[in-house]
Order: sequence, then structure tokens, then C-alpha cells
Amino acid sequence: MGPLADNDPDGHVDQAAAAMLEALFTQSPIGLHLVDPDLRVVRVNTATPWMRAAGLEEIRGRRVRDVYRLVDADVEALLKDVLDTGTPLLRHVVRILVDDPPTERMFEVSALRLEGPGGKVLGVGAIAVDVTERERAQARTRMLDRVRERVGRTLDPAVIGEELAAILVPDFADVVTVEVVDAVIRGDDPPLAHAPIGTLVMRTAFRSAADGTAQQVHAVGDVRRLAGPTPFTQALADLSPRMVRLHPGTPWLSADPALAKAVRAAHGHSLLVVPLALRDAALGLVSLYRAERSPAFDEEDRALAMEVGTHTALCLENARRYTREHTIAATVQRQLLPRRPEAQAWLETAYLSLTGADPGAWYDTTALSSARTALVVGKVSGGGLEAAATMGQLRTAIRSLSAFELAPDELLARLHDTADRLATERARLPLGDPLRQEKLTADCVYAVHDPLTGRCTAASAGHLAPLLARPEGTVDVLGTPAGPRLGSAEGAPFAAVEADVPPGSVLVFTSDPLLTAYLAENPGPLASVSRYGARPLQDLCDALVYALPAGMGVRDAAVIVARTRVFPPDQCAVWPLAPDPTAVSAVRRRTREQLAVWDVDEETAYNTQLIASELVTNALRYGRPPIELRLIHGRTLTCEVRDADMAAPHLRHAGTVDEGGRGLFIVAQLAQAWGTRLTGPGKTIWAEQTL
Repeated sequence: MGPLADNDPDGHVDQAAAAMLEALFTQSPIGLHLVDPDLRVVRVNTATPWMRAAGLEEIRGRRVRDVYRLVDADVEALLKDVLDTGTPLLRHVVRILVDDPPTERMFEVSALRLEGPGGKVLGVGAIAVDVTERERAQARTRMLDRVRERVGRTLDPAVIGEELAAILVPDFADVVTVEVVDAVIRGDDPPLAHAPIGTLVMRTAFRSAADGTAQQVHAVGDVRRLAGPTPFTQALADLSPRMVRLHPGTPWLSADPALAKAVRAAHGHSLLVVPLALRDAALGLVSLYRAERSPAFDEEDRALAMEVGTHTALCLENARRYTREHTIAATVQRQLLPRRPEAQAWLETAYLSLTGADPGAWYDTTALSSARTALVVGKVSGGGLEAAATMGQLRTAIRSLSAFELAPDELLARLHDTADRLATERARLPLGDPLRQEKLTADCVYAVHDPLTGRCTAASAGHLAPLLARPEGTVDVLGTPAGPRLGSAEGAPFAAVEADVPPGSVLVFTSDPLLTAYLAENPGPLASVSRYGARPLQDLCDALVYALPAGMGVRDAAVIVARTRVFPPDQCAVWPLAPDPTAVSAVRRRTREQLAVWDVDEETAYNTQLIASELVTNALRYGRPPIELRLIHGRTLTCEVRDADMAAPHLRHAGTVDEGGRGLFIVAQLAQAWGTRLTGPGKTIWAEQTL
């Protein structure tokens, strides 16, 4: 140590401290500020890069708010709080505009109250560190995390674009547009790299930090061809981003005058076009604009935008694949479902249109013998193509079973066995097949309407039940006992319920129990079905759709609406028959007379007489009384004979020397269709002819 250190250590320390302060205020890159109690600048560190252009004499004595161009913080209020309370301000980030043209920078500010002897407040000492790059890096990381967390939560390309734009504006860009290749929206394969100029794109999202005219250029939902050459077409062509400085003379803007006008109105100065690409296929574009005082895009922004674009492209590809599978499943469903309702003339039916939202849902109507109609609605668990295929199998099975004239509860029991076999086949799939892990179950309601008795018999597998709206305005759920779901391990029996359905009533079958429950509690048009009696049934269907609240539509459910009509009494003739062989001649006579009243042609009348005589002969020989003959003149001409015996006849070919056994063979040759229906106690043998 020199003499000064030995003789005057305090003086040496004071000199060193003064020298250190001087060095900090003149050489340190860290911003130092000395502010008096009136918040006027006493001294600053002019060696920091953002203060080198300003001299100390220019800012000394000026208030802090007059020296710095603050963006979003009142620094004077913060410093005043330090003066008043003595509580230090630590690492508070503020945004300040520096340089010319103004550029936004972020500084981490810490401030301490300066006190003299006796605790006198001398002012505030503040330290400011430029943390712009750190804050931007952290902001990029946070933004990328938000994109990964929030974008792609749905499988809707339009929603994906909206989610992305909501995150990017205003933190990353002032204006964002998202455009998706039109083929991707439809679920088709996207074009590979070098997508030609004129590729069709749909704008799925637009967001702006301020009101402007950019949104009026191309509305969300518009499909257009990209004019070119522009940065947009170039980015789609080689799947590389484009970072462009915008100015009034930018030549490619002439290809889209409306866009050029919008850019000028918004004072846009920087454009970053990011292709949404995956495996060398172009899925869309994200266009980001910065305007006014926002800094121009840089290489780090480009890198972040590419990461965002990669994640968004992956979400769009998932949505495209879902749309494609959904479209295929919907197409299969449309091919498997009936195009038009098939019903008797006394039951008017209509299907509410489906969009394939639930490919496992199905509906069907089948015209049965004796003017009856079968109605069925069901829903297979799962989704996609597998659900549509299983739905087709079950619908075909029901069609086949209905030909056997089974009661609704018995038909569902047979269908349950069929579903069990299908489930067993699925369980035997290879271990790696994902379908093996999906349990096959289905809900179904099957009903038969008989206009001659005015009754409807229904049975349910699962929790589906039809609604019955009567002409007087009452709306009830037919209390069909809930049987086991088709394909389930439950072995409980099915039960049927029978209800009176007066003419003018409306039956509604849906594959969604929630929709049925809503219509039961809020019947709307169903409570006034009498007003629709003379109008087309489609008017009532439309009224039901209009009455549903937002978010609950029929597009996710299979729906049948059926309206009953009066069966004319003079179109049905019934004769009880005595168990006497001479009754056959009386049957021919009565049949001939009745068909003459109905003005049936001679050939059909002759055939009907033969059919009636053969059926009555068969009942007299093999059946038990009481015996009854009924003729029904509807869409077809039906001849049926009832007796009390439960034994069903079968068709056989009689030998050459046999004296009998040809009755049912003759009936089968003359009739378009024939069959046996068990009606406890007893049976009904019927035969139909086309009129």
C-alpha cells in the first residue's frame, strides 16, 4: 500500500468510490439514473447504447416522463412510491420507445431511495437493464406453448384457424389471416409442393388488433383463387416462408389491388407468410402483418412462425383425415339408409334429413301385411366407417326378420342374438386390430302400427322410446320397458307395450334419448298437430327443427315422424265363418260381390276368389274355430283367414297322384306375397295382390 492507504484510508476509499461512480455513469452499459425528490433527472449514464445520442445537458432537470417515451407504464408513479415508502422497486419491466424511427424496447428497472445524514431523502437511484431479447424469447416460448395447448382442440379446420389467430394477435402480429386449401376442407388429399397459381383456398380466420379495412378484402368463408405471382403463391409453391417489407411501391401488390388498399389503410409495413405444410404437401397459409409502431419481423420471428405453422399443419391434417373418414362414413350411411319412407297409405311417414354426424344411427319403415307398417330407429355405439357398416348389418337383419311377421318383442330378441354373433366375430379379430377393443352395442326401438285397430305396439332395446302426440294436444312418451342393449351381456327379456293411436296422431321416433326427452318437455309444434292435419308432413318436420334450441339439432340423430290417417271402414270386409265345408261356396260369392263393389278388375277378382277358397278350405281342414275371413282394400288387396289353431302351415309340392296339398302352392302362385302371422290365440294366413 502507498502512503495514502497507510495515512488516510478513508480518503482513499472516498476517492475510489467517487471514481467508481464516475466510471459507472460514463462507461457502464447498464443504465443508471439519479432523480431528485421532484422526479427531475440529475444524472444518467450516457454510455448505454440507447442514450448515446443524447447529451446530459439536454435531459438534466427535466421530468422523467418528458425524457422517456413510455408505452404502457407510469414510471413516475412507481418512483414516487419508492420516494414515499422507501420500499425498493425490483426488476419491474417497462416498455419504452427508443431511436428514430421509434423502436420498442423492454427494460428491467430497479429503484432505491437515496437518503443523506439524518435520513434526509435525496432522491431515487434507478438501474435499467435492456432485457428486450430475453423478454421476446420468453414471450415466444409462452406463445408456442399456448399454440400447442389451445390450437387443434377440435377437428374443424375453421375453428383451428380461429384458435391460432386469437393467440397471435396482438402479441405477435397486428393482423393475421388463415387460409386453408379448399381440398383440405373437403377432406381430399392436399396438393404437393409446387402448388400451381390459382389454387383454391378458403379463408377460415381473420383477426386484427385495430379496426381496419383488411377484413373487407376477403370475408371469412370465401373460397378464391390466389392471384399471382405474390409471396402467397410463392410460399405455397416451394413451402418456404416469405418475410417482406411493405411499401407503397411494392410491385406484387398490384396483383391484388384490394389488398394493397387495405395494407395502406392499416399502415402495414411488414409481412410474414408462413406455409402450412406437412410431408411436402401444402395445406394452407398463415399471413401475418405488422403495422404502425410494431417492429418489423426478424429471423427469430420467422423461426417461431415456422414452429407455429408446423403445429397448425399437423392439426389441419388430423382434421382433414377426420373429415375424409367422416365423409366416407356418411356416404356409406346414405347408401345403406332408405331413400324414401315405405309405409301403407294410412300412415304418412317422413325422415328428417341427416348429415352423417352420427354414422351409426339408422331409421327404416317397412310396409307389412294387412295395411300395417313397421317403424324402427336405432343407433350403434362407436363411430366412423365401422359404425356405419354395423348399422347396415343390423338394418338388414331387421328387414329380414320383419318378413316373418314377428311381434316387436320377439323380433328384438332375435336381433339381440344376431348382435351377439356380430360381437363374437369382432372379438375374434387379430389382437392388433383397434376395432377389437370397441364393444359392439346398439339401441333400437321397433314398433308396428295397425290402422284397422288403431293401435301401435312397440318394444325397445336400450332406452329409446317413441313420442305420441294426439290430436287434442297431449304429448306422451310411450312407456316401452327398457330391454337390454343389443350385443350386451344382459339376458333380460324384451317386453312390448301397446297404445291407442287415434287418427290424426303423430308418432316421433329418434335415436337420441336426450332429443326425445326435450321434445316431451317442450313439445312445441307437437302440442298442436291438429293444425298440420291438412298440410304436408314436411311442414311439421320443419317446424320441429325450427323449435329446437341452438346446439341441439336432428343432424346428430335419426328421426322418423309418422302421422296416422283414418282407415275407411268401407275398405275392409270381415265375415265370420261356420266350421262347415259348405262355407267355401259362400266365401266365393261374398268375395265376388265385395270386389265388384270395390271395382276390382276381373282377373284380380277371379284370383282372389281362388285364394280365399283355398285359405278357407285349409282353415276348415286343419284349423280350429272360430274362423274368420277378412278382405282389405288398400295399397294392395289382402285376403286373410284367421283361426284358433297355433300350427302354421308350410308350402309343399304335392306328388302327381296326391289328392291334396296344393292349396298353399296355388296361393303362392297367384299372390304377390303370402305368409303366416301368429295372433294369440291362433294364427292368420294372408296373401297380397298388387292392384
